[in-house]
Amino acid sequence: MPAKKLPAEASEPREPGSSREPGSSSREPREPREPSGARELSAHREPRLPRSPELSVVDRIKEYILLGRLAPGDPMPTENELSERLGVSRSRVREAMKTLSALDIVEVRHGYGTYVGRLSLTATVESLAFRGLLNAQDDQDVMADLIDVRQLVETSLAELVVDQAEPEVLESLRRLTATMHEKAARGEEFLAEDREFHLLLMRATGNALAVQLTGAFWDVHAIALRAVPGSTDLAQTAAGHVAVVDAIAAGDSALLRRAIVAHYAPIRERLGHRAPPGGTTGE
Repeated sequence: MPAKKLPAEASEPREPGSSREPGSSSREPREPREPSGARELSAHREPRLPRSPELSVVDRIKEYILLGRLAPGDPMPTENELSERLGVSRSRVREAMKTLSALDIVEVRHGYGTYVGRLSLTATVESLAFRGLLNAQDDQDVMADLIDVRQLVETSLAELVVDQAEPEVLESLRRLTATMHEKAARGEEFLAEDREFHLLLMRATGNALAVQLTGAFWDVHAIALRAVPGSTDLAQTAAGHVAVVDAIAAGDSALLRRAIVAHYAPIRERLGHRAPPGGTTGE
């Protein structure tokens, strides 16, 4: 008995573009058409964002930057494109951009457009500094917290500093401490040299976040220190920095950790409370 023909709809699907049986009206499904703004963005391989009601517009724009792996200085989509892409009004996008600009996550260059910001810790510094200026007690609490964090970061990276500090770094640190001693002898403060000293230590590790944190915490430290009772012994502070450089030159990370702890000891004494984390040696 001859085999029965299968119905046309049960036959194997044909490759796109192939001819069909006469009378067949079925067509290959088409990809959904993207809006013009989205087509422009996809040309740059930028991510499609979910229109999630759970996330704020600010969070969704931050997600856009992260998913797209955008770097500081990269251009952002226009307000119209983001509005279309996120499915929200232009006014909501505009308000979100103001918030992100204040946080330095985006940078608005008038007449040129919006770009991914430097992603610095400026907003954090200003917030901490404002908190520290509210009253004297807050100042001392902020200072104690800052010292704990600064000491923790520097002692935990001491081995990297010792291993990776180049001779040029040591030479720069020596120059800074020499200037510190000269200014201390004249009764002058050396804030700029102090800040650069600690930034150089962290740059030696190659850890960019540690550098940013150090700069931010140092700035708040300088503001909060004004309301802490007592005064800075400039010669002692300069000598503490020299001990740090000597430990690095000796290639001894344990000695460096002890020098860092000793460096912060005088300010702890001025505060009159809170022992350093890890005891007195930083080990």
